[in-house]
Amino acid sequence: MSRWNLAWLLGIPAVVLLGLTLSYSAPARDRDHNYRLVRTIVDVLSEVDKRYVRELDEKQMEKLVEDMINGGLERLDPHSVYFNSDDLRAFDTTAKGNFGGIGVQIGVDPATGRLVVISPMVGTPAYDAGILAGDLILKIDDTTTEQLRSNEAVKLIQGEPGKEIRLTVLHEGSNEPVEVSMKRAIIEIQTVLGWQRDPADPTKWDYFADPANKIAYLRIVQFSDHTYRDIQQAMEIIQQRGARGLVLDLRDNPGGLLQSAVEIADLFLSNGVIVSTKNRHGQGPVLEAKEAGTMFLPAEQHPMAVLINKNSASASEVLAAALQDHKRAVVVGERSYGKGSVQQVFRNSSRDQPTALKLTTDTYWRPSGHNIHRHPDSKESDEWGVLPEKDLTITLKDEERFRFLEWRRSRDVIRGKGPMPMAPQAPQTPEKPTEEKAQTKKPDSKPEFTDRVLDAALGALRKKLGQVGVAPFQNLQIPLAG
Repeated sequence: MSRWNLAWLLGIPAVVLLGLTLSYSAPARDRDHNYRLVRTIVDVLSEVDKRYVRELDEKQMEKLVEDMINGGLERLDPHSVYFNSDDLRAFDTTAKGNFGGIGVQIGVDPATGRLVVISPMVGTPAYDAGILAGDLILKIDDTTTEQLRSNEAVKLIQGEPGKEIRLTVLHEGSNEPVEVSMKRAIIEIQTVLGWQRDPADPTKWDYFADPANKIAYLRIVQFSDHTYRDIQQAMEIIQQRGARGLVLDLRDNPGGLLQSAVEIADLFLSNGVIVSTKNRHGQGPVLEAKEAGTMFLPAEQHPMAVLINKNSASASEVLAAALQDHKRAVVVGERSYGKGSVQQVFRNSSRDQPTALKLTTDTYWRPSGHNIHRHPDSKESDEWGVLPEKDLTITLKDEERFRFLEWRRSRDVIRGKGPMPMAPQAPQTPEKPTEEKAQTKKPDSKPEFTDRVLDAALGALRKKLGQVGVAPFQNLQIPLAG
């Protein structure tokens, strides 16, 4: 292999493809077998390098090896994956819940195809610089955003903290673009949200979905290393304000750090198993709740409801299952995703650019003793995932779900003037409104939306609180923005 680094080829498959199993403590027979497997891969790549119809450069060969590794891992399960250095950085950013950037949530404006600000994050460079929801981003430094995909824009916006970035933006209602300069900073992703923005101070949350009956609402969008801290802080606020019931919304939460979900479960449970994990030998730790630090007591006087849907997965299912099995909360919505497997990350820093293998090593088991995982051959009648209570099972059809996402997003936005911009997942209307129609459209022209899942959860909690028919709740039906 005249052009290609054979040492690299031998190093990466041996250490990463084989899951870091080539340790000196392994039996000699196993080591010999594994090296023979690696030799087969080397032989195949050598022939590709010498004889393929098109000459491949080093980067193309490296990509071929990565694809070979991930192709093999996909045959094992959909969650085991090899990370190159770029993938690993992105994974670490998601797990930590922070990154170097300016603090904007962006989408694509359906009318212009340009990037649009969904919402700035409070206390970030974008917020402090006056970036508003609905601003069109025309340029990032000197790069036009015309035909720029949102993931490409994210790469341009994120960067080294302290380094300056320039955005050319067009505020809603203005015809004159303005250039805004700011310095990137460490951005911490907000993973715990309230019911809606506080009308008196949009930088804060209103946590009460039913103020008359003192029922609070918290939504966890993912489990990062600061989610437990944020839940604690929010719980202190709602307890100080006399909360009597709590809705914990885990819909569309894909999971995250297991430790974070366990800590939050421990916050509401004073004893008992939270979750156990088992390896290929059926062995693993059993994680239990502790009495110290439990909040929202006494439990019988402070009922809880957990909202889930088909996209609630992994750590979300661990939390929902623990609260359901210990009868600490009723579960409302639809059956969860069914990801009950644990992945460990094995890092390889022997090269200049670190890489890693994320490998499925264990499975989750809920306190009831059932496995959460849905296997490829699992039936609907099998035990997997988390099921809502029978009388609280509510499934949204596609159209209702799109409206729900739009409605929910409208409550998260820190607004400037004008209607909320559309995010990529919102459905496209058959006919685009003209500019004149958009300007004259009334804010309440869309039909009112009712979150049936949340409505059912609030009804269940009111019943537990003995408040049926008292102080009826009037705020669930809210016009969609724009």
